[in-house]
Amino acid sequence: MVHSDNNGNPQLPVLIVGGGPVGLVQAILLNKQGVKCSILEKNRSYSRHPQAHFINYRSMEIFRKIEGLVDEIEKLQAPINLWRTYTHCTSLTGTILGAVDHVRPEDLEKTFSPVFVGHFSHYKLIALLLKHLENHDFQVYGSDGLERTSPEPLSGGEILMGHEFVSFNSTDRGVTATVSFQKEGKIMKREIECSILIGADGAGSNVRKLMGICMNGDRDLQILATIHFFSKDLGQYLLEKGPAMLFFIFNPQTIANLVCHDLEAGEFVMHIPFFPPQQSLKDFTYETCKKLISTLVGRELLDLDIKNIKPWVMNVEIADKYLCDDNRIILVGDAAHRFPPAGGFGMNTGIQDAHNLSWKIASVMNGTTPWTILKTYEIERRPIASYNAALSVENFGAINEVASELGASLYGAKTAHRIINYTLGSILPMFAQKKIWNAIMKIGLAQFSEYILNENNLIGSSRLAKVRKIFDDGRSLQLLFPGEDLGFRYLKGALVNDNVNVGNAPMKPSRYRKDYVPCADPGSRLPHMNVKVLSKLHEEPISTLDLVSGDKVEFLLIVAPTKESYLLARSAFEVFEKFKIDLKVCVLWPASTISTDESTTVTLAPWKNFLDVVEIKRSDNSLSWWNTCQMTETGAILVRPDDHIAWRVKSSNLEDHILELTGVCSTILGI
Repeated sequence: MVHSDNNGNPQLPVLIVGGGPVGLVQAILLNKQGVKCSILEKNRSYSRHPQAHFINYRSMEIFRKIEGLVDEIEKLQAPINLWRTYTHCTSLTGTILGAVDHVRPEDLEKTFSPVFVGHFSHYKLIALLLKHLENHDFQVYGSDGLERTSPEPLSGGEILMGHEFVSFNSTDRGVTATVSFQKEGKIMKREIECSILIGADGAGSNVRKLMGICMNGDRDLQILATIHFFSKDLGQYLLEKGPAMLFFIFNPQTIANLVCHDLEAGEFVMHIPFFPPQQSLKDFTYETCKKLISTLVGRELLDLDIKNIKPWVMNVEIADKYLCDDNRIILVGDAAHRFPPAGGFGMNTGIQDAHNLSWKIASVMNGTTPWTILKTYEIERRPIASYNAALSVENFGAINEVASELGASLYGAKTAHRIINYTLGSILPMFAQKKIWNAIMKIGLAQFSEYILNENNLIGSSRLAKVRKIFDDGRSLQLLFPGEDLGFRYLKGALVNDNVNVGNAPMKPSRYRKDYVPCADPGSRLPHMNVKVLSKLHEEPISTLDLVSGDKVEFLLIVAPTKESYLLARSAFEVFEKFKIDLKVCVLWPASTISTDESTTVTLAPWKNFLDVVEIKRSDNSLSWWNTCQMTETGAILVRPDDHIAWRVKSSNLEDHILELTGVCSTILGI
């Protein structure tokens, strides 16, 4: 039975499948914009196994739209000095091959963003996101004895734990999702009606599989055992010796990567590659892992507490499409793309997917735009995912380059592994294959012995010099990616391109750090500058990004206080009113302005949704706002609800403001 409103639409506007960070952020952003939604999570409880832990610039900016979230992350995460470094070594107590501090002094000055990056384990982030949703009347069912298994339709605000999406049926009115759950030991099923279904259910997405959408790319780049363990002894030792976010360990026993999730608490995850079928996760018993950790640390840890040992397969794949069934079923996050972890783009790309999508769904649900605007989600986000995938692979290569210069490489190991699996080795019995493979690995890993890697060994000193050059040249894995985090640009979609710089080919992904260069090209993220509201000069500065509302679908028009710009602003109010889209005008005054003599109030009357702000220059030599945007004060910038520039004009002196802006709105909204 379909439970519908008076217009025949399902009572629940959006059903989100998957309650990970991306699904929870999607729910928060939709809820803030007045769209009711519910969440299905197949697990009965959340795992405390740390996974993603790096929150990049753009995601932290999005989190600033969620009341108090950034403050909580910054309060709970470790101080930056404990995770600004990547260290390469032969063991944690052995030779340091190189330690790279990735944070420059200017990075902490917040010149190009109002916030810095974060290092915060995803299970801790999930707890904060859940708390935020609960504070906004969401209820978690399936834990603490609470159940929500009645056939009554969902009305929004429910988070159903232990509910797995198993099938669907879609019509031109909505989607019927069939979900399974356990009740009193029995498997039960129920149907849930919604207008839009969002698949945020991760790399193994049931939504994607049931939609028949294929993933394309490279599979099995690396298969790893991930060992989650605690040791305050190790945490204290690293705090005293030299803390880092990541330790890349090149040891004669194995190669490993240690992620320091929380040095104070002594929480770590160690990643160790293995090669099936000659090796398997069964080889990583508790005792074996305990010995491996002791070897890689360089001494026994008396308080070692191994929580779990899990496999993880590294893939780089992009979904063929993000939407189907008349744009009613949509993929976000890992359901749409998978990357190697190098650079931390996986979860962050998903969070930005959700941000891009939320205002578009809200505008459809409130009837101001047609359903076709949802197509621009895929048009805009899929190329970004493809770029981030290529960049992640390039970053992964940076890790392998160090190993190669030390005399052994993953690529060499994979080549040898293929020979065993697919040529003569494949006809040998498994015990023989294992012996051959172990012998190959022993020879390769022997290159990391301190007998070879020392300055008195001719070969070793040459290898160490090459590795130092990698670090000195900035070719090792980077921590910060400001150019990519903040400088990505949508070339097509819900925007009006002015054909300036559009013909340029996208930058090739590079392992070298790229600095962010602000600009106001359509599709770009609005540049950050500190400003003050002229009527509140006694208050703290805000960011230009704060001028964009996170609570409703509202566009922002930024103009200078000139006659032509005021005329453009009046016309914009008139046109946006006809399109039933909210608009706020920001009149940005030059630095040192104290008063406007109410000129904006008089000029824009009877319109009232405007704000006078004055730019705050960091120094006398700092660029003005319009110079930062590579424009002049005769221009204007129209910003979407997701902080991306929808349209800009270099001069407000247009022949027909109304005609121009009508065309702009029609193009952006797809009307």
